[in-house]
Amino acid sequence: MSTVEEIQSALAGLSPEELHRFCEWFENFHADLWDRQFEGDVKAGKLEGLADRAIRDFRPGRCTEL
Repeated sequence: MSTVEEIQSALAGLSPEELHRFCEWFENFHADLWDRQFEGDVKAGKLEGLADRAIRDFRPGRCTEL
């Protein structure tokens, strides 16, 4: 059995309260991973092209207010 299958099996056996606690923990865990990846991408300059394009579109008014 793979680790993923073991995790799926363990989750299936949780009570509703335990599953809720796990979901809250996993949501925070996943958000932290995403934040670290985003911060790494910013430091590596991977978003510079997107920022430059946004500025080029903003200056002549090619944007929509949110």
